[in-house]
Amino acid sequence: MGNTLASMTGFGRAAAQAEGCSIVCEIKAVNGRGLDIRTRLSPGFDALETDIRRIVGEKIARGSVSVYLNVQRETAATRLVVNAQALESVLEAIDTLKYKIDAEMPSIDGILALKGVVDTVDAELPAEAEERLFAAIRECVGTALNGLVEVRKREGEQIAAVIAARIDDIAVLVAQAEAHPARTREAILARLREQVQMLVTGDNGLSEDRLNAEALILATKADIREELDRLKAHVDAARSLLEKGGPVGRKLDFLSQEFNREANTLCSKSNDVGVTRIGLDLKAAIDQLREQVQNLE
Repeated sequence: MGNTLASMTGFGRAAAQAEGCSIVCEIKAVNGRGLDIRTRLSPGFDALETDIRRIVGEKIARGSVSVYLNVQRETAATRLVVNAQALESVLEAIDTLKYKIDAEMPSIDGILALKGVVDTVDAELPAEAEERLFAAIRECVGTALNGLVEVRKREGEQIAAVIAARIDDIAVLVAQAEAHPARTREAILARLREQVQMLVTGDNGLSEDRLNAEALILATKADIREELDRLKAHVDAARSLLEKGGPVGRKLDFLSQEFNREANTLCSKSNDVGVTRIGLDLKAAIDQLREQVQNLE
């Protein structure tokens, strides 16, 4: 087999430390019609979105991909800043209330603990340190992505085995339909004679030309040669795509639709209950094939 097939679902996670920061990246992928990348990054790291999309796009061709990036600075890399405006508002409120409420004055630590009075501000990194941090983040994203890709490949191998089995089932059923006794020239002629005789002996008022035309329609309806040839061609094409590997999910999905179209026509043309039964089994196998194909990248 050429390139490995991959499913569209999977999960990857990686963690790292750099420049006083802890980095965690999680990437989740589910089925999608095309490649849809969504990111959720820690504040201050939006500049990396383009790089992250490029990294993901280099290894994934199809699926709905969600990238979560959490970067936390260590306590030593942050500083506390008093919000002067918020503090002034609190002090004014205390000054107003002290004449109305008989209570102890709040302590300093109590005032500072009020929401909005003290803000935590990340210390700015020098340009070189910031670039090293960004490089570490990109590497962490790549590691998480590699984990996701491996999961998708493992699932893809399992799906490929099921798809190959369904294609084999289809090939067997096509061979059974081709070899069915109802398709022999003698069987078709006998069926035609029976139906034409019913037309001739019945009080139908049909002319000889009309009877001949009806016989031609019956003969055409009984011929499923074209459908069988196309089904066999589709089997060969599907096996070729499996052998080729890579992101072939869309092509296999299209082929499964073509399989279904030919199976429907075969059933409608069938002149024998045995051939009809084979056609219905074909449709069931094709439905199972398409169900699996829709999970492939």
